[in-house]
Amino acid sequence: MKKSEIIYSITVEDVQFEAMEQIGRELTEEEMLQFKKRLEYGIGENMLFTWNALFKEYR
Repeated sequence: MKKSEIIYSITVEDVQFEAMEQIGRELTEEEMLQFKKRLEYGIGENMLFTWNALFKEYR
């Protein structure tokens, strides 16, 4: 793998697809900004636990 290779990503298209599936419409620009903030917070809060659990498998 290249050092700069992206391992996981979420695009606006991914979010809007899920919005259509979940709530029947796309999110507005303001809603997308709020969604992005909340998603970043949620991922950040849980990343340490996930990171540690994943690396425990290699010890």
